[in-house]
Amino acid sequence: REGNQAERTAVKLRPQDAARRPPEGERPARGGPAPGTPALELRDVYKRFGKTEIIRGTSLAVQPGERVAIIGPNGAGKSTLFNLISGRFASSSGEILLNGRKIDGLQPYEINRLGLARSFQVSNLFTRLSVFENIRCAVLWQLGYRYAFWRFLADLRDANDRTEEVLEMIKLDKRRDVLAMNLTYAEQRALEIGITIAGGANVVLLDEPTSGMSRTETAQVVELVRSVTEGKTLVMVEHDMGVVFGLADRISVLVYGEVLATGAPEEIRANPAVQEAYLGALHKEAAGA
Repeated sequence: REGNQAERTAVKLRPQDAARRPPEGERPARGGPAPGTPALELRDVYKRFGKTEIIRGTSLAVQPGERVAIIGPNGAGKSTLFNLISGRFASSSGEILLNGRKIDGLQPYEINRLGLARSFQVSNLFTRLSVFENIRCAVLWQLGYRYAFWRFLADLRDANDRTEEVLEMIKLDKRRDVLAMNLTYAEQRALEIGITIAGGANVVLLDEPTSGMSRTETAQVVELVRSVTEGKTLVMVEHDMGVVFGLADRISVLVYGEVLATGAPEEIRANPAVQEAYLGALHKEAAGA
């Protein structure tokens, strides 16, 4: 399995890293929050673009191991909220904490190294690399390998073993040598999820993981998400209410940049304000379709 050209690709490593993972101090910080501390917390977060407020005083606390779905109509600010949490945008005011540590103002790679990983609505893959190589790129980054001298990637046992483990988790181990561009759409989404979890982040953000899928593909991805996020904290944006009510422990409804309601699925389903602002609109759209 390690005879192709990609397996002979070399990577620069420091001499002390030649036969083992980088030293503890050089690896990404991991570990959950102290008891009673939310895994992810937003405190009165605002985001303005010029004079326009997109996020308006959003507060949310997600507990360790909890699965929370963020729903809302188009333009509600869901993607902007994810961009604030992951460091792609800077908040205008308020605080964002990961495992009790303030992360607003940090760069995306710094937040990622602290234990938060994010997928995107549109697949973001190395299309000309194989499934195995895509996952290994994420693993190498997360293990903290740095440049120093040439060494064959095939010799990095820790990275390759972790890559194989992730491939089995996302059920693409039999497609390991297939180029990402030749995967089905559902397989590409599964690979995206694999890249997201490859580094062992304890907080995972998934942006519409089932977007554009058939019912069969959606069911498969829901089971995959349920499996690979077991024991992790999951926050997802999703429009498919079947997925939301089937996966989420709690649901937050975002409307015009504000959290309208947060609660268990049945509480949200029965909430009159939510029905009027969002769920009712979805039912009307479905009836007119």
